[in-house]
Amino acid sequence: MPTERLPHLDWPFLQDHHRALARDLDTWAATNVADIHSDDVDADCRALVRILGKAGWLRHAVAGTAHGGSSDTLDTRTLCLIRETLARHNGLADFAFAMQGLGSGAISIDGSPEQKARYLPRVAKGEAISAFALSEPEAGSDVAAMACAARLDGDHYVLDGEKTWISNGGIADLYVVFARTGEAPGSRGISAFIIEAGTPGFDIAERIDVIAPHPLARLRFTNCRVPVTQRIGAAGEGFKVAMRTLDVFRTSVAAAALGFGRRALDEALLRATTRRMFGQVLADFQLTQAKLAQMATTIDGAALLTYRAAWQRDQGRNVTREAAMAKMAATEGAQTVIDAAVQLWGGQGVVSDQPVERLYREIRSLRIYEGATEVQQLIIARELLKDVREGQAG
Repeated sequence: MPTERLPHLDWPFLQDHHRALARDLDTWAATNVADIHSDDVDADCRALVRILGKAGWLRHAVAGTAHGGSSDTLDTRTLCLIRETLARHNGLADFAFAMQGLGSGAISIDGSPEQKARYLPRVAKGEAISAFALSEPEAGSDVAAMACAARLDGDHYVLDGEKTWISNGGIADLYVVFARTGEAPGSRGISAFIIEAGTPGFDIAERIDVIAPHPLARLRFTNCRVPVTQRIGAAGEGFKVAMRTLDVFRTSVAAAALGFGRRALDEALLRATTRRMFGQVLADFQLTQAKLAQMATTIDGAALLTYRAAWQRDQGRNVTREAAMAKMAATEGAQTVIDAAVQLWGGQGVVSDQPVERLYREIRSLRIYEGATEVQQLIIARELLKDVREGQAG
């Protein structure tokens, strides 16, 4: 999609350096990542991480210029623009970028100087692949139900338990793992650790295949000894570490959905203006025009919510409600847009590995991970009711 057909780049939420980055990445991605699709998803993902690192795009996924980052803080609008752009070109490229950021985000935000110096430069260069290990078989959205435990034993912690649905599981070089350390009940007794692949007692229990292939696994820890120096932040502060990390990247999930939705609209426009039927093209039918109008409006509405949330966070504001609104609207809206694009493509729309068929598979997981739509609804309602109750109390 030519960047002149992306008018949101001119919105006041963005600055000139954001606009330049998006246009440069769009040109680069069209040549370097669009055609990377094979039957070996692990190899593709490793290749994409190397390519993104070599080209300098992963510098934006880590914080700290001294550690290879493009700036000293993670810029939410930059993350969103990169994810949106990559998702339009190649869903796995978006995944590779996002996981470098999410997987190392806790280190960028709360890591010690030694941890940052050891890991972030390699992540930024694409020389090390990172992963974020929070979910468990019985603890996904309900983090307080976490069972994976870490007990202190001298100058080490000993981890036992499992994690599942871990993106980059099986190919990552380092994992940020959250485990219950027992300082307090519920979410207040969790700590975060950096665990390197190959650490004794840590193994990949199962690789998980999903409809849009990407590296995914269940992790197992059995008497896994980790030095205290590998803990991120203070003991018992892991939940806060996780939430601070997710707060940065949740809005970028909405941006990835926008990228998928924009690509679907582009494919729908191509089909509508070239597919002949009953002596005219699809675009001549009012039903088609109405569908295209709804698709475009859905995308723009979600984009406004997304870049509002990103801008607000970059101004240092709390965006709990705004990020939840953006993620819900963008992922649900993109699902609707992509479904409409498949319908316009007819039989070709369900042929394996066609663009809209890939998009149909890619979008589905975004409505679940980093907080399912239902969880976002609860968050939005909770924030609304909190404002009302605080007003009544005042």
